Amino acid sequence: MEKDRISHHESVHKLYERIKKDGMTNIWDRYEAQGMGGNPDQRCPFCMGGVRCDLCSNGPCRADVEKDKRGVCGITGDGMAMRMMLLRNVMGASTYHYHTEQTMKTLLSITKGNSPFEITETDKLKDFAGRLGIEASGTDKEIAARLCSYVAADFNRSYDEPSKIVEALAPAERKDLWRKLNIFPGGIYGEMMLATSSCLTNVDGYYVSLALKAMRLSIAMAYQSQIVNEYCQDIIYGIPRPHKMRVDLGVLDPDYVNVLPNGHEPFLGFAMVKLARKPEWQEKAKAVGARGLRIIANIETGQEMIQRWEMDDVFYGFTGNWIMQEAILASGCVDLFAADMNCSMPVDPMYAEKYKFKLIPVSQLVAFEGVSERIDYLPEEAEKQAAKLLQMAIDNFKERKGSVKPFTGLPMKEAVVGFSTESILAALGNSLDPLLDAIKKGTIRGVVGLVSCTSLRDNGQDVHSVMVAKELIKRDILVLSLGCGNGAMQVAGLCSPEAKDLAGPGLKSICEALGVPPVLSYGTCTDTGRLGDLLAAVAHALGDVPITDLPVAAAAPEYMEQKATIDAIFALALGLYTYVNPVPPVTKAPNLVKLLIEDCKGVTGGNLNVETDAVKAVEGILSHIEAKRKKLGI
Repeated sequence: MEKDRISHHESVHKLYERIKKDGMTNIWDRYEAQGMGGNPDQRCPFCMGGVRCDLCSNGPCRADVEKDKRGVCGITGDGMAMRMMLLRNVMGASTYHYHTEQTMKTLLSITKGNSPFEITETDKLKDFAGRLGIEASGTDKEIAARLCSYVAADFNRSYDEPSKIVEALAPAERKDLWRKLNIFPGGIYGEMMLATSSCLTNVDGYYVSLALKAMRLSIAMAYQSQIVNEYCQDIIYGIPRPHKMRVDLGVLDPDYVNVLPNGHEPFLGFAMVKLARKPEWQEKAKAVGARGLRIIANIETGQEMIQRWEMDDVFYGFTGNWIMQEAILASGCVDLFAADMNCSMPVDPMYAEKYKFKLIPVSQLVAFEGVSERIDYLPEEAEKQAAKLLQMAIDNFKERKGSVKPFTGLPMKEAVVGFSTESILAALGNSLDPLLDAIKKGTIRGVVGLVSCTSLRDNGQDVHSVMVAKELIKRDILVLSLGCGNGAMQVAGLCSPEAKDLAGPGLKSICEALGVPPVLSYGTCTDTGRLGDLLAAVAHALGDVPITDLPVAAAAPEYMEQKATIDAIFALALGLYTYVNPVPPVTKAPNLVKLLIEDCKGVTGGNLNVETDAVKAVEGILSHIEAKRKKLGI
């Protein structure tokens, strides 16, 4: 593939060459091999258009809406495309909620005194309990125990019994609309059942009904899964606050024992950092010839960690997002790769064999062909499990160091990470007024939440995301970055204060006044709910204006997997202008396309834009923002 189809990042280009030289299967070559007719991006046109189905034995079927060619059961192409989208949404919601369940189990173990962790943010605990209507008196553990009981009851509420969490946290105008549309959700488990059952053959084939059920599920997911998860992780591990962090593949030093927690759950990653910071563990590493022991943050587990804890010589830095994975593993610097619930690739065992590192699944969800050794996370055993993982890495060091030539001289830079609603407020003097004044005056035209994965569709890794972000800040639009797209921004230098020089004059002046970059590192994909909560606070501060009237937008320049699809659906339910790239597999479902791009605006206030050109996409976002500014009279 051409260089610009590999990656935005020079470190990845260098290691891609090593991977090729070593004859290893890799994501770039596999992507190209899936192409058709010499075009790496071309796939089956029915699949790309979303109009194929293999759910029953009468199929696989293909549909053509214009010719009224339907599936054997009679479903239209519009129904096929939306049904498959809803099934993706269910997978995304269930995986988000698995993470939330592990967080709540961890918090519950703390209340029982069975955890190496502790409650670190008492004020956040009391504030969140208060918002939910939970009694906030007593000890921290007593309040947390009530919180755990409250959310568990809500998670398990029937789909036809309204969620108390959504009732407590969502803006009033949204709740009224969702009730009117019959998409105010019940408990997350009931909603997943309702959505999945609706997708059975000969049950619900109507694309509008399926789209509304997707929105209903997304609302349950955002408030019950994402917000509960992130706020409870804040309570345990700390509220994200701005600090510097080393990023890019130069953080990997072959002379150290390097342990990489990978995936989306930070529990064992944090436990390993706590142990590795103790002198006895550093001495164990030095005893086998290493200079020391380091924990290197990786992918979304890494994002969860670096947002909350500051770097030192043990918790050393962050590599990047998931498409970098094979490049990271081929560096010859990794001793142990701890794979939790998301973003660990099926080919990782081949890389473990070639580059001599230990590959250990640490979640019940994760399994690799040929890998039998595993340590499934248990909150009560976290310290013992972390110690076992660290010892495995130390024991691996001599073999890896003696048999694999490391790739060195890779770039490393610093990013500012750790922005959250609380830390943004603190930077502004505990009031949103300075930000709102900057928006009212036009110094900042608006705000975009860049919630993205990373993909090879149509561009190299992070190429399109970086282009979109640069075009946004050039137009004085503040960017909050989340997800794997956040890693893209950090490694590309856009979360560094020096990036202010790429911003328009208004945004640059704000960056200089506050000492912040033009792209604020706001967390993981799971922080989408946190972002929605921030927008609700902004709407309230402006006099309870509808969220649909705010000069804001959501952008997913490189969405990839199922979790991203339900994030986009939630953005539409929240009433946001939502930019998504690559084009989702719905293009041969014209009525569904019209619903998402045009008609949705009259339903929830949100609408989808799928422009593939970065400049045109940002012009569309800016046009939307300027229209909202005009409506607000600013």
